[in-house]
Amino acid sequence: MHLILTGATGLVGSGVLHAMLTTPTVSKITILSRGPVPMAEGHAKAHVVIHKDYTKYPSELMLQLRDADGCVWAQGISQTKVGKELVGPCTNPSALLLFVNQWLIMLVAKRNREYIEITHTYPLLFARALASSTAPKPVTFIYVSGEGATTSPGRFTPIFGLTKGRTEVDLLALSKEAGSNLRAISLRPGGVDPTYHEEIAGFYPQRTGIEGFGPLILPVLRTVYSAM
Repeated sequence: MHLILTGATGLVGSGVLHAMLTTPTVSKITILSRGPVPMAEGHAKAHVVIHKDYTKYPSELMLQLRDADGCVWAQGISQTKVGKELVGPCTNPSALLLFVNQWLIMLVAKRNREYIEITHTYPLLFARALASSTAPKPVTFIYVSGEGATTSPGRFTPIFGLTKGRTEVDLLALSKEAGSNLRAISLRPGGVDPTYHEEIAGFYPQRTGIEGFGPLILPVLRTVYSAM
């Protein structure tokens, strides 16, 4: 079985990659990544394709994937980690308030655009390209969404919930458009606890900010849920 994976250097992607590497029925793994994937090194069935632009999928690449049986799209980013660069310095103190207001508006708009591109545009473009390349062979496309995603957004739905939900809907529509060739499945994991997955330790970025409290919170949650 030939599987495709994105996001292999992230927490979820590392877990998925380990599962693929240790599953005997998976004979080939093609990993699309912007950089090296240390966890895949030394494994004959894992092939890393350095892919910088996720808005373009050249025919040479898709030719390598024409016999793929499935794809796990684990690529993603936190809404708080995009568009962090500043617009520019403010050299006029009298214009500080106006500058701050404009900076905030531009920063939020930029973050939203980048988040939507990574979370929605990238997987949709690849799913469409994959469906065309593997036809008429059916291919399963698993999209790692997340808790909080909704296909029925309200006025106060955060951008991540709105965007992930929209991606789920559009992937399902694409699967219907592609007939039986594309099978779209969306997963909504809640908290991801890597504590007992020692095999992936050191292969994914350490969490920072509020995510850094995981080691303190997760033991409590495990105790509570185990008692339910």
